[in-house]
Amino acid sequence: MFSNNDVLETIAMVEKEHLDIRTITMGISLLGCIRDSAEETARKVYDLVCKKAENIVKTASDLSGEYGIPIVNKRVSVTPVSLITAAFPEKAPLVGKALDDAAATLGIDFLGGYSALVHKSLADYERVFLRTIPEVLATTKRLCASVNVGSTKSGINMEAVKMLGEIFKEAAFLTKDADGIGAAKLVAFCNAVEDNPFMAGAFHGVGEADTVINVGVSGPGVVKHALEQIPDADLTDAAEMIKRTAFKITRAGQLVAKEAAKRLNAQFGIVDLSLAPTPAVGDSVAAILEELGIETVGGHGTTAALAMLNDAVKKGGVMASSRVGGLSGAFIPVSEDIGMIRAAEKGAITLDKLEAMTCVCSVGLDMIAIPGDTPATTISAMIADEAAIGMINNKTTAVRIIPAPNKGVGEQVNFGGLLGRAPIMPVHNCDSSRLINRGGNIPAPIHSFKN
Repeated sequence: MFSNNDVLETIAMVEKEHLDIRTITMGISLLGCIRDSAEETARKVYDLVCKKAENIVKTASDLSGEYGIPIVNKRVSVTPVSLITAAFPEKAPLVGKALDDAAATLGIDFLGGYSALVHKSLADYERVFLRTIPEVLATTKRLCASVNVGSTKSGINMEAVKMLGEIFKEAAFLTKDADGIGAAKLVAFCNAVEDNPFMAGAFHGVGEADTVINVGVSGPGVVKHALEQIPDADLTDAAEMIKRTAFKITRAGQLVAKEAAKRLNAQFGIVDLSLAPTPAVGDSVAAILEELGIETVGGHGTTAALAMLNDAVKKGGVMASSRVGGLSGAFIPVSEDIGMIRAAEKGAITLDKLEAMTCVCSVGLDMIAIPGDTPATTISAMIADEAAIGMINNKTTAVRIIPAPNKGVGEQVNFGGLLGRAPIMPVHNCDSSRLINRGGNIPAPIHSFKN
């Protein structure tokens, strides 16, 4: 039961502190859609997605009105398309277009799953599939792609890492009239999870049920407001306050997720506890770190503060939900966080510092714009660095980098909406091509052998 104080507190969180359900994401298995031809498969995929998710937008709107909590995004994730199109990988774009068409028909924000899982090796069909990604992202509006290039159990597939550096460059170039937005819809993962509700990296894992509802909650503004009430507290008390606040935020997500699954005739999957910022003032993870005592995010102490925040969010949220999953922690996307944007514009935060921060939080180098003339091998080396952090630390890491076509340091890219804007950040000019061109695999770490 909720007390009057609980109700009033939730209203205040929504109206003043940017509490929302960041996304309701329906995961749909496409394994039953495989047919003898790409054309037949694409038709079946379109029909199935439209049928399964036909009420997701209406249901989200209804729940938002009934519970008084904004539900910002309505999305769909699907089985990795490389598996669905293994018999005709050169025609995978037909399925990609069918998925984008389905997303438009449904009126959802994004659809994830134009994906491949190549963390150990590349099959011939996967090499062909990966080469289709840039063109598909350039010719669709709502479709997102991801590639898992490593895992703690298998190591890092450096052939795939090398290819992805080239793919990021090509995806950006083909969308140069839109500041390289194609690259913003692509994620390189290590230890990708099968139940992630957030884009651009969501896909529906093969171990999942036919249809699943996963929910991502968010509330950076709520956490910051809570910390403002105890400005002189020590860090033990600050961590406790974050835990209590995360519990309240997650409880709202659990309520919405279970009801949405019931109404949409789907299985309740997970609640993702991630603090996901937006470019709006008052909805910033960077602002939480600064409230804890860092003058500007990126300064010394930032990594320590972020580690505490990430851990406290998990501890508080896990007690409020029967099923926690996804990425669950704190996101640090530069273009989507007004505090990160300002820190980058001042030069207070660098790629090196962001890489250090990814060791202790959710995901990795996210929504970062770099000069358009950055070599593909340098991008591959950045992916390899992040994958190594994920592999060694048994956590999910990722790279979503935008080599801004025809732009350099001092300029910015502007995508609008939740994707925001980002100043172009400098990269090291050291040549990493010899490392990347060696190919092969970085072997799994010794502590991965636990059987």
